[in-house]
Amino acid sequence: MNNVGVLDRAIRGVAGLALLAWALGVIPGVSPSLWGWIGLVPLGTALVGHSPIYAILGINTCSKV
Repeated sequence: MNNVGVLDRAIRGVAGLALLAWALGVIPGVSPSLWGWIGLVPLGTALVGHSPIYAILGINTCSKV
């Protein structure tokens, strides 16, 4: 069951891609960092549409239809 809404997924996707770009060193003038690999988490939750943390906390950002 999805618990991540459209806007939330978009924000997570952009943040995840930015962090991965940091990890891979594709941003000019910015040194690569291992911390950027944490971008896999928001990118994964954006692609799947489910956040385990949201499930534990009872948060649901999906619109009610």
